[in-house]
Amino acid sequence: MKNDKKNRFMPLLMAISVVVGIVIGSFYANHFSGNRLTVINNGSNRLNNLLRIIDDQYVDKVDIDSLVESAIPQILAELDPHSVYISAKDVQATNDDLKGSFSGVGVEFTIREDTIHVQNVIKNGPAEKAGLLAGDKIVYVDGKKFVGKVVTNEEAMHRLKGPQGSKVKIGVARYGNPKIITYEVTRGEIPTKTITAAYMLDDNTGYIKVKNFGEKTYPELLIALASLQQQGFSNLVIDLRDNTGGYLQSAVQMANEFLPNKKLIVYTEGRKSPRKEYRSDGHGAYQNMPLVVLINEGSASSSEIFAGAMQDNDRATIIGRRSFGKGLVQQQIPFPDGSMIRLTIARYFTPSGRCIQKPYTHGEDASYEQDLISRYEHGEFFSQDSIKHTGKPYHTGNGRVVYGGGGITPDIFVPEDTSDVTSYYKKAAMSGLILQFAFNYTDNNRQKMKAFKEMLELAQYLKKQNTVEQFVGYANSHGLKRRNLLIRKSHTLLERYINSRIIYNMMDEQAWTEYLNQDDPVIGMALRVMRNDAAFPKAPQKSRDAKGKVGKASLSGFDNRARMGCHATLLA
Repeated sequence: MKNDKKNRFMPLLMAISVVVGIVIGSFYANHFSGNRLTVINNGSNRLNNLLRIIDDQYVDKVDIDSLVESAIPQILAELDPHSVYISAKDVQATNDDLKGSFSGVGVEFTIREDTIHVQNVIKNGPAEKAGLLAGDKIVYVDGKKFVGKVVTNEEAMHRLKGPQGSKVKIGVARYGNPKIITYEVTRGEIPTKTITAAYMLDDNTGYIKVKNFGEKTYPELLIALASLQQQGFSNLVIDLRDNTGGYLQSAVQMANEFLPNKKLIVYTEGRKSPRKEYRSDGHGAYQNMPLVVLINEGSASSSEIFAGAMQDNDRATIIGRRSFGKGLVQQQIPFPDGSMIRLTIARYFTPSGRCIQKPYTHGEDASYEQDLISRYEHGEFFSQDSIKHTGKPYHTGNGRVVYGGGGITPDIFVPEDTSDVTSYYKKAAMSGLILQFAFNYTDNNRQKMKAFKEMLELAQYLKKQNTVEQFVGYANSHGLKRRNLLIRKSHTLLERYINSRIIYNMMDEQAWTEYLNQDDPVIGMALRVMRNDAAFPKAPQKSRDAKGKVGKASLSGFDNRARMGCHATLLA
């Protein structure tokens, strides 16, 4: 009888035991095993499971690696506009500009009519030592014909770049020579400069153009400053227009050269990145030199770090148009296959505490990328009053008001001048016809123009050649109809663009920059500020209202001499 009772309750006891076991097991799993039960169903495991299911059961054969390659950028795009994936084949090219050098043959080229045209040969580089000349057309590489649709930027780089010390045979077609000339070039380390121009704007004012911030920007800066020192400069203009950034550390090193001891340059902070401050050490050799910094809507990232440090510390006058607005810090994380991601790990803040990152919506890169077009359409490039600040006001060291939330707003605004822009000029520029004409003109007249060693000499020669009329004939034969009234209105712009490209083809980027700077209104404003001794920003003046109360003036803190005629110079 007792055994019957025992047998009757046995299933119940076993059920209770199972339930108790599950409860106890869940408790220990949740509290002592890293919540593994939930990990089974988290996002990363679902992705892995999905890929396994596709590989195992999908109707057609699928290249899983290719699928992952396509999926990673989409995932990163959901985070922010600057977290990106870089495939293994693109990593080298991505890093070369910032590293300061690459291994190759040492030519600057462009592709026209499915053929590589050598624009410039790097001085003392492998190609120059082998005998290649500017104007040569590369038509054979390693004995194989290299013309036609196969010629792309990527394929050209793949064939011409290579390990240092390796050899490549290059066959070129040269103007005036009916035969193909073959050279064997031993690849070498080719320097890439981030400072592309350093010269004197006038007897007192030096000028430095910083193209981007790479590993060697700071030593390049010191060389440029030493060169200007020998020429007796006492003022300095640093041009960061269209500088898209680069390494944060390089911007910090550059800022340190101009700031007194213990001044905050920038600080970074993120969810997993504790606040890190970068301060000046007081060893900079140019702490008291009058300084002007030029920016525009193409100035981003490290450019904004430098400009923000100079503005917030009241160290320099910022001139131009509002900068891009990138206030996020990326870290490069490599994958075993050679690819990598640049993941946003922190925000950076200028000394006043402002983050200049412009607003963005997760997963909506299109609207973010259209921001500059939106600025243009609502008139910001032409009127300071059209600038819309989304962030709260901050204050510089001497009390001037500055804003974050969308780039660095310059202290002195200079608009884009479109008064002579016509539909003809737009089509000529955007169609690429001006570039094509400039290349052809250079090739056909290279021997004559070789006689000119200075930019001004070549510029004066070109002015006498009526290059605009020659271009108009060329463009007309290539589908851009002659429009005499429009051409007359845009004549100065057309001549400036055409001749600048010919000068670039014949000389180098510094000569090109010098030519364009001659009539640049932003450069003109910088020189005016220097001549008025207004490079160091002034604190806002106190003003008295009708009742005798003292308050801050609404001016940005620059004296009236620097502001005199600002609106007039906005025109051209």
